Amino acid sequence: MDTALPDAPPASSAPPQPVTFAEALRFWLKLGFISFGGPAGQIAIMHTELVERRRWISEKRFLHALNFCMLLPGPEAQQLATYIGWLMHKTRGGIVAGALFVLPSLFILIALSWIYLRFGNVPAVAGVFYGIKPAITALVLHAAHRIGSRALRNGWMWGIAAAAFLAIFVLGTPFPAIVLAAGLIGYFGAKRAPGVFALGASHGAARQSYGPALIDDDTPTPPHARFSRSRLVKVLGIGLGLWLAAMGILVAFQGLDATLAQMGWFFTKAALLTFGGAYAVLPYVYQGAVEQHHWLTGAQMIDGLALGETTPGPLIMVVAFVGFVGGWLHRVLGPDSLFLAGALAATVVTFFTFLPSFVFILAGGPAIEATHGKLGFTAPLSAITAAVVGVILNLAFFFAYHVLWPQGFGGHFDAMSAAIAVAAAIALFRFKVGVLPLLGACAMLGLVLSLLIPG
Repeated sequence: MDTALPDAPPASSAPPQPVTFAEALRFWLKLGFISFGGPAGQIAIMHTELVERRRWISEKRFLHALNFCMLLPGPEAQQLATYIGWLMHKTRGGIVAGALFVLPSLFILIALSWIYLRFGNVPAVAGVFYGIKPAITALVLHAAHRIGSRALRNGWMWGIAAAAFLAIFVLGTPFPAIVLAAGLIGYFGAKRAPGVFALGASHGAARQSYGPALIDDDTPTPPHARFSRSRLVKVLGIGLGLWLAAMGILVAFQGLDATLAQMGWFFTKAALLTFGGAYAVLPYVYQGAVEQHHWLTGAQMIDGLALGETTPGPLIMVVAFVGFVGGWLHRVLGPDSLFLAGALAATVVTFFTFLPSFVFILAGGPAIEATHGKLGFTAPLSAITAAVVGVILNLAFFFAYHVLWPQGFGGHFDAMSAAIAVAAAIALFRFKVGVLPLLGACAMLGLVLSLLIPG
């Protein structure tokens, strides 16, 4: 799907007119429906619209905010939208921008998850997923390469990535332990060799002038964006209060050990570990959702990632699929309310996954404004990003195993799936084919094969 927007107009010497809250709301709603392409595509869309075309914020301040969001766990594109909305229209602007970045994909995924569980055994639907699954394996491998090409800049980083891969592949080390160990290596390693752990260049193309921006390089920080100890305490208190209230309702509803409360607690932890994007946290979600809690199977996890890739919004929204399937299969509202159970679980998972992101931005936004050109403490992030490469490579191996040997190594090798995976990898690495065209072509191929070779 083509989400390209109109070319930026020539630079103007006149600053743009102030933006009303209603105008901003319409834009954030539109963005929620067109934000395909993963973080890179979403950030590119926001840059085109907000920096070049509308000039709501200057490029320097846009990139500075993005670098700050990269230091945080969670989806950086959604956090960047939250930050810009907050900077322009205070807390309500941040909440609206961040929420509308997520809600369209939540509703779409609830509908797709229902179709998947209700009609997934229909031959045509099964054929579509047969073609998509090998493509997902290639996509995960491509993600490891894409992140690795930026993160593995020296032998130390390669060593961290290799150690992370061995730790999770051979030893089964939990993902949080790998993140903690990598962060400590970066923190202490930077004291001896700071150049080894320095972050690379910023996102985006070479800087250029698009004319005066509404929030320009030298625009004074608005009063609501200045640091205040009382405001920080208030934001943290409200965030913690919302978490406690939601968790309290779930515990009172079904108990601490029930599915919904366990989902809330698990995805809170996941939200604090999503350094490096959605692909980085998927191994942790797999370990917990598939192996520990048995909310879904490994094969269903692959299918969920396929659905997540085809919807707008952050890829981490695949957790909504995990919640829906878990709520449905565990019948959290009884056997007669399967759809409502899935929708409720998907909503619960989404709430607990994204609540920390709002708190991080609304509490840390003043730090963004106070640290133009001074952002530091990035060494742990560099080491964690290197470790993430190894973890994602392990995820690619996991997907390949389930796709190519669907009955395990003792069963048959699926040569057709292997051919689709190789073709998808060539399309990604050699011809730079986009995600949606690739998935569409592989889905069509799987459908054709299911009709030609039934069973």
